[in-house]
Amino acid sequence: MVMPFHIIDNMAKLDTIHQFEKAIVAILNLDGWNLKWSGAKYEHYDAKGYTAKGFPVVIEMKFRNDYYENKLLEKYKYDKLMEMDEDIVKMYFVNDPKGNYFFWLNKLDVGKPKDFWCPETSFWGSKKVKKKCYLLNEKESVIKNINK
Repeated sequence: MVMPFHIIDNMAKLDTIHQFEKAIVAILNLDGWNLKWSGAKYEHYDAKGYTAKGFPVVIEMKFRNDYYENKLLEKYKYDKLMEMDEDIVKMYFVNDPKGNYFFWLNKLDVGKPKDFWCPETSFWGSKKVKKKCYLLNEKESVIKNINK
């Protein structure tokens, strides 16, 4: 069976994202964290383990091609993270052309969700669907690494 080119291309993109996720896990582990990548299976986070200070943590990661001062977080993803035990640190990591941003979601006031037209979850199509999302201003991130 021959796969259509766009499916092969999107599979390569997904593999690249997985490589980026693994790289972030490896870098944080070099800094004393103890994280495991969640793998290609579907979870509501991309890494799980312990912070450098020994606190249990989950991290959802997004890699964006475009820069926006306000970072988009799907309400569905946020809700799934916040349903987890309250002792777990919930982090949202965003990488974009300007830098890297870590948001500590446990204590962050995310405001009210707004509707946005977003790409469907699947990489296989270019269909857009309306999703409820929060906008997190980069100034609210607890760790920033700005590209120079």
